[in-house]
Amino acid sequence: MFILKINLAQWLGRMKSALKLSFLTISKLSFINISRINLIEQIVVVGPESLGISIITACFIGMVFTLQVVKEFLYLDATSVIGAILSLAFIRELSPVLTAIIIAGRIGSSFTAEIATMQVTEQIDALYLLKTDPVIYLVMPRLIACLTMLPILNLIFFFTSLSSSIFTCFIFYDIHPWIFLKSVFLAISYLDIFKSILKTIVFGFILSNISCSWGLNTVGGSKSVGQSTTSSVVTSLLMIFIIDFILSYFMFNQTDSAIKSL
Repeated sequence: MFILKINLAQWLGRMKSALKLSFLTISKLSFINISRINLIEQIVVVGPESLGISIITACFIGMVFTLQVVKEFLYLDATSVIGAILSLAFIRELSPVLTAIIIAGRIGSSFTAEIATMQVTEQIDALYLLKTDPVIYLVMPRLIACLTMLPILNLIFFFTSLSSSIFTCFIFYDIHPWIFLKSVFLAISYLDIFKSILKTIVFGFILSNISCSWGLNTVGGSKSVGQSTTSSVVTSLLMIFIIDFILSYFMFNQTDSAIKSL
């Protein structure tokens, strides 16, 4: 019980620091003082280097989700809405959330471990001695990389999962791609795509700030680095799920049915 209270107090303290860092990054958000080389390096890490795992995940998620859903709609003789249901599920929830989860696990952990190592080896103090702001030098490039790359990865995830769904429907259930795509075009709107992109921007801001904040607040040695990395990933995932529910409620709860015209 005593250990639980200590861990909870430490977690709340880190959440407070992450909140402060969020306001600080917003106030300092500018491309003027950011190292272009550092920014490009982080964009490559978040974007192109995460593309492979995102495409593979999207492909198999699309196929598995299709296998589970299509047979139930075929039983109801509702072939005309299969594409609409799958595409709405992908663009509204699966694509943004799973993209954020992939980045939180692969990139967020890397951010925390790297910055935490710099913190415990006093490299952050060296930046202050060199009159370099760690927020601008370390946090801002990672934040901007996540804000720019997550929406792109999200769209790639969506189109990949949709393509794998079309393939699965045609191969296993003999549903012609045109029937599938027709219902997709009738159900999906530009507003759905915009809301999906907005979700990933919010997720990118959250996970980058949590990852960097956990790294900057690490004290101790190598054991603390591992604990901070694990805690940052768990916290990022938890916040992604909570914020996703809030955003989904305000974005989609009051909207009309997208398949009523099918």
